[in-house]
Amino acid sequence: MKKATSIALAIMAVCGSVQAEELLVGVQIPLTGPLARVGMGTNEGIRVAAEVFNKTNGKHTIKLVTVDDESAPAKAVAAVEKLASEGVVAVTGGYGSNNISPASDAAGKLGLAYITSGGVDDGLVEAGRKNFFRINNTAGYQKALVGLISDLGVKSVSIIYSTKDATEGLATDVQKTLGAKGIKVGMHAFDPAITDFKPILNKVKLQDRSEFIAMVGYENDYVGILRAARVLKPTTVKAIAGVWSLATPKMAADFPDLMPNVYGTAVLPFPVNFTTAEGKTFGEGYKKLHNKEPDYLGQFGYVQSMLLFEAIARAADKGTLKKGGVIEELRKTDKQTLIGRVQFNAKGDNPNFVQRMGQHQGKQVVLVWPKESANGKPVFPGVPW
Repeated sequence: MKKATSIALAIMAVCGSVQAEELLVGVQIPLTGPLARVGMGTNEGIRVAAEVFNKTNGKHTIKLVTVDDESAPAKAVAAVEKLASEGVVAVTGGYGSNNISPASDAAGKLGLAYITSGGVDDGLVEAGRKNFFRINNTAGYQKALVGLISDLGVKSVSIIYSTKDATEGLATDVQKTLGAKGIKVGMHAFDPAITDFKPILNKVKLQDRSEFIAMVGYENDYVGILRAARVLKPTTVKAIAGVWSLATPKMAADFPDLMPNVYGTAVLPFPVNFTTAEGKTFGEGYKKLHNKEPDYLGQFGYVQSMLLFEAIARAADKGTLKKGGVIEELRKTDKQTLIGRVQFNAKGDNPNFVQRMGQHQGKQVVLVWPKESANGKPVFPGVPW
């Protein structure tokens, strides 16, 4: 009897060690280059997700393998290929649709699920990729930007946008929607390599004479546009807004002279006040790991990665990790998260996504749109000069 018990315990120990085996997850993310700030912010959330999952799952352990894609498409592909060579079971991360597109293609060829919050170009979900998933999209950002402009009663808008696929697509969608509402729109495209935005701001000041500037680009673009606006001070402009990676405490800390009264998309206000159990777990984990308050980039990184880790765990339990199980489990996702309900349709898109708009007010980011999510009122007119 004792011998049989010893054998049973030995079998249990072996099974337990198999179940506790580390599961490698790849993180392809820009930690250097022009997208470094947003990449690092997203990566902070990914790391918190791994910490929380490993403490709460009780059965599986996630180990992150991170490769810097240097904000470049070719390097993003190389990063995915390197991660695959190291045995990862899926990839999270990515920022910038131009980088994510080839990277997710590379992951697909290698049979790896790829999940992100950093690519909103609709081409990403229209290309027939079976391994691609994202938790946010252009439609959610467009609704937020147009909603704010409409509620403020603005009559004329200048849209300053990068000619990259995702930014140009969003700018065009916003133009059409605003035009249908009878709002006058001036369009000003710029090459992503531009550094001097004063010629464009001169057109806004002297030709458009608009009430509102909508920036559709990335962090470095916003900084350049706002610096030019502070020099030229277009007198008719009553407000300035941008989309992703603008309404963050890091931007306020790094560019305190440029951010006052500027609007940007935001999931939560800053400082953050979490009310749900998961929100509190995330917030506490973030502060402990990074010694600062979380922002929406970290929140996105956390949500996308936690959904991936949970799908990996389910596939591991079913023994389908190497049989396309992660992709299959992600397609079954239907969960209330820190950014709202997340599901994935056949294209890998989340149809439930809607952003909110925040405004830099003092040292805070105050949610001002939509009204049901707001924790303050917009300062309008309000510009950073």
